[in-house]
Amino acid sequence: MKGYMAGVWIVGVLSFIAIWLYALVSWGLLIGLTVGWIPAMIGGVILGLLWPLVVIGVLWLMTQIYH
Repeated sequence: MKGYMAGVWIVGVLSFIAIWLYALVSWGLLIGLTVGWIPAMIGGVILGLLWPLVVIGVLWLMTQIYH
């Protein structure tokens, strides 16, 4: 259970940062910075809880790109 929670935190935080940066770039500095954390929080929690699927998807994507 501790290993799973470590994965939740790692993938959740990385997803949160990535989604917030995407919102910042997409919506601009003012809106992306002020309200971009809301979809980032939702996405971070969901992707964090489903982290094994995220890791499998990233590994599959890497094999497709570098193959």
